[in-house]
Amino acid sequence: MSLSEQPWTLLRLLNWTTNFLKEKKATSPRLDAEVLLAYVLNCERIALYTRFEEVPSEEVKRRFRELIKRRADGEPVAYLVGYREFYSRNFSVSNDVLIPRPETEHLVVETLEIAKGQFAREQLNILEVGVGSGAVVVTLAKELPQANFVAVDICPKALEVARKNSITHGVDQRVELVKSNLLESLPGDSRFQLIVSNPPYLAMDEFEGLESTVKDYEPIKALIGGDCGTELIETLIGQAKRHLYPGGYLLLEVSPFICGKVEKLLQAEPNYDSVIVKKDLAQLERNVLARYTPVSSSLS
Repeated sequence: MSLSEQPWTLLRLLNWTTNFLKEKKATSPRLDAEVLLAYVLNCERIALYTRFEEVPSEEVKRRFRELIKRRADGEPVAYLVGYREFYSRNFSVSNDVLIPRPETEHLVVETLEIAKGQFAREQLNILEVGVGSGAVVVTLAKELPQANFVAVDICPKALEVARKNSITHGVDQRVELVKSNLLESLPGDSRFQLIVSNPPYLAMDEFEGLESTVKDYEPIKALIGGDCGTELIETLIGQAKRHLYPGGYLLLEVSPFICGKVEKLLQAEPNYDSVIVKKDLAQLERNVLARYTPVSSSLS
């Protein structure tokens, strides 16, 4: 039997597609192919390994080809299948929100370390700024079942995605979602022990250098933090001190390219101390933490 006469089993389909995506410069061609095929077959990706000899229907092959074409054109897999794994949980995504990334899990880890350490005996109130899909705040809510949360975003459609994920993971009763441009819409008397944010932090020139799979598909407003990348962060630093309890923390995920600038912004602000920069697994400076210590007894 010639190669052209051999049946298109799932394994053959995966192998061909992997090579095709590799030629199109996909960063993870085999994983992309498996995720998309499992999605079309409505099964777990691991289940493919027991079905390699199965011959899919023409409808399955048609749907798979359509997704592969869109992936080859640069559309992210997460948007194609409508979800992304984060902290071992699946979160719904749409092109109204950034795709949750593994490096953001470090922001969650740093937050949990402080919450379970310094604030272990307190009734915690935690704020996330720029909730997006809700991956961070929902994960924190799952890991801190006694805490209450407020999460803000300027985009109504992003808040819809976050609400869906909070309901899916059963934390919607403890996560209040608020439409707000940074902290502008929060009541003046609202206070939190922790304020967490993965804000827009790319400078314009850094944005222009992004891969098309990010630049052409993910929401621009959630990526660009201003001409220098620090403009929104500087505003947030000023706003956050009005909503932190004394001794509370501001935790930020930023680009390694501006991490030093953000560190200096916090060090120059007299109401913050204990400014710490943390690296991710790639040894890139990624998170900046600062403790709010008001210079007077009155809240600033």
